[in-house]
Amino acid sequence: MAAPRAPYACDPDRSRGRLVAEPPSRTRSPFRRDCDRVIHSTAFRRLKYKTQVFVFHEGDHYRTRLTHSLEVAQIARALARQLGLDEDLTETLALAHDLGHPPFGHAGERALDACLKEFGGFDHNAQTLRVVASLEHRYPEFDGLNLTWESLEGIVKHNGPLTDRSGAPVGRYHEHGVPVGIAEYVKTYDLELWSFASLEAQVAAIADDIAYDAHDIDDGLRAGLFQLDDLKAMPLTAEIIAETATHYPDLEDVRRGAELVRELISHLIGAVFAETGKNLAAVKPQSAQDVRRQSRALVAFPAEVAEEEAAIKAFLYQHMYRHERVMRVMGEAEQILFDLFAKYQKSPGELPPEWLLGSEADNEGDRARRIGNFIAGMTDRFALTEHQRLFDSTPDLR
Repeated sequence: MAAPRAPYACDPDRSRGRLVAEPPSRTRSPFRRDCDRVIHSTAFRRLKYKTQVFVFHEGDHYRTRLTHSLEVAQIARALARQLGLDEDLTETLALAHDLGHPPFGHAGERALDACLKEFGGFDHNAQTLRVVASLEHRYPEFDGLNLTWESLEGIVKHNGPLTDRSGAPVGRYHEHGVPVGIAEYVKTYDLELWSFASLEAQVAAIADDIAYDAHDIDDGLRAGLFQLDDLKAMPLTAEIIAETATHYPDLEDVRRGAELVRELISHLIGAVFAETGKNLAAVKPQSAQDVRRQSRALVAFPAEVAEEEAAIKAFLYQHMYRHERVMRVMGEAEQILFDLFAKYQKSPGELPPEWLLGSEADNEGDRARRIGNFIAGMTDRFALTEHQRLFDSTPDLR
């Protein structure tokens, strides 16, 4: 049963609006309208063939960016419902959070960041903002999706503030600065980079962590990168495995793994709900703006669960993301994007005609970013097809 709307939730009737003013919908709240625009976007459909860990053709049962985003949305909505938050805004942010990811997962991001190093680099968060603010071309009166301020804020700040109050970059952006795409955009539409985002955005962010932990265990087991009993090395998963064995002593490994994933998700959701409830009781925010003014995220794991969750991530890093097979495929995938970027730089006429419109006035940085935007929008499948078209030999990525 859904909790009544809490005072600290984002209220669609009090939204700060859109960069380009539009008449309100007769049937949908502003946040529901945002969510529908994300679902119907070209970038969202392309997530179907974008790598999570395994390239799309390695197996039909592995997660893609699309199925990952749907799982994040399911977990995020469950938390939002319990906490009395706006479910539509939460779902918008969960479904939109990966729109800027290039093909081939983090390998693709590393490759594009290296290719664009002289021109501001590549950051998938900034690329998501580019997608929803300018790269989608679906509406007659504006580029992008013209999302509400609250949705844009959540996309940019779901992992916390990017700057302090003076504008100095903080956290992961301290060394290299705020990504160029975000820094340029906030000159036009101030997203208050110095503050925390709404609870809806914080919920979407932690739901992303929960989904990653659970479905990467599931995919890693399916791929044979590790065995179920290997997960007994961590206290939390060991406890769940033991509990399952008590209730179902003769269960086959496939069902044991599914039960582990299911119980892990339930455990982590329950822990976040309990800890967030304590944090809200302590600070007593009376509005979404009160949430933004806090000095820390209010949606969080309890300290002991945060340690358990970090242990799962460390296990997956060692046994999955750094697995010899995954590393080999991702190394080849990086080279595919290096090849494509260099080819388009040398022969821009190889870009589709619509990507050359207005390019006559481009300087070197503009041309590089245009190529980066084109490649970032590719699916794994299209990147491989383009490489096959332009080069004599293309890795199989298996």
